[in-house]
Amino acid sequence: MIRTQAQLTEEQMAALKEIAAERRVSVAELIRRGVDAVIASREGPGLGERRRRALAVVGAFSDPATDVAREHDHYFAEAIDRGPRTSGA
Repeated sequence: MIRTQAQLTEEQMAALKEIAAERRVSVAELIRRGVDAVIASREGPGLGERRRRALAVVGAFSDPATDVAREHDHYFAEAIDRGPRTSGA
């Protein structure tokens, strides 16, 4: 384990001590459980996984239009005029 320090308010520490006594665990154990809960609740994949997914699709798609860099405004306007596409049609 790695030792660390954190500053808590007096109210936070009092509440933690009370909960720890009720559950018969240490304050440190409560904090570790809290950290685990925060880690588990993180939404979506982490940065490394997002980067891996992005790199996996590089070059996977093609488009016959080769002038998108110059004509992006034109293509954007066309897309707006067409409206949203519906899937499954």
